[in-house]
Amino acid sequence: MEKIIEVEGLKKSYGAVEAVRGVDFYVDAGTLFAYLGPNGAGKSTSIDIICTLLKPDAGKVLVDSHLLGREDDKIRSVIGVVFQDSVLDGLLSVRENLMMRGSLYGLSGEKLKRAVEAAAKAAETEDFLERPYGKLSGGQRRRADIARALVNTPKILFLDEPTTGLDPQTRQSVWETVRRLQKESGMTVFLTTHYMEEAAGADYVAVIDDGLIAAKGTPAQLREQYSSDHLRLVPRDAEALAQALNKEGYTYETEGGVFSLTVKRTLDALPVLKRCEELISGFEVLSGSMEDAFIGITGKEMRN
Repeated sequence: MEKIIEVEGLKKSYGAVEAVRGVDFYVDAGTLFAYLGPNGAGKSTSIDIICTLLKPDAGKVLVDSHLLGREDDKIRSVIGVVFQDSVLDGLLSVRENLMMRGSLYGLSGEKLKRAVEAAAKAAETEDFLERPYGKLSGGQRRRADIARALVNTPKILFLDEPTTGLDPQTRQSVWETVRRLQKESGMTVFLTTHYMEEAAGADYVAVIDDGLIAAKGTPAQLREQYSSDHLRLVPRDAEALAQALNKEGYTYETEGGVFSLTVKRTLDALPVLKRCEELISGFEVLSGSMEDAFIGITGKEMRN
């Protein structure tokens, strides 16, 4: 598979603070790539460098075969960025904002009009194109932000925490739009997010912590390596079950009358169930999550 982003030995310091300390990763074309890290890990610095907004101290970055620092204009021509904070003018209509954005890419006349209409349709903003951006709801603003990033028909779409602050239903709606765009156009999506259910749907994940890549792999690989499953047992006789678990040397917790054990793999629950079969009235095995894996990798909650 073709590599559309390649990052090697990336470093960036702010005075004595080493924000990025030698980062290496690549992104395959047409994939959804999630770049995760706790606050202060170096995530935003990495993205700002790749998007040509910040000059690195060292390292090599290729974006669609264009070398950062030498072909920055070409890099900007193939990327679209949805920032955490909007950069659109609240007094202008969505259409006016998109027209202004398109003109920065040298588009004009009918070509500009077609580009705006195509971006508006792709991001599902047609119903409020003539409304001032400042009068839109949170979800509508995010769609307008995505449309802005699509005006130049980018090969790579950067989404920097695109659904933060939105209610769950709106988040899902925006995310469905992003997935549809990727599927229909084959666009590469570079995502940062605080929502692990969004990261769980990525093709590949890289976790940065303290300026270095701490782990990378598919969501399934990271869950397998860094998280554990949980076996929950509903006892017939709590005292007898506790004695049996203690005798076998199992570590457990109890809450609301339910016994909870950590198991490395789902299959590891089978011996426990076999030994305790007569002492329980029910059980449940909960698979490790991306949230568990993230904590296992960094030792931190995502939002810390």
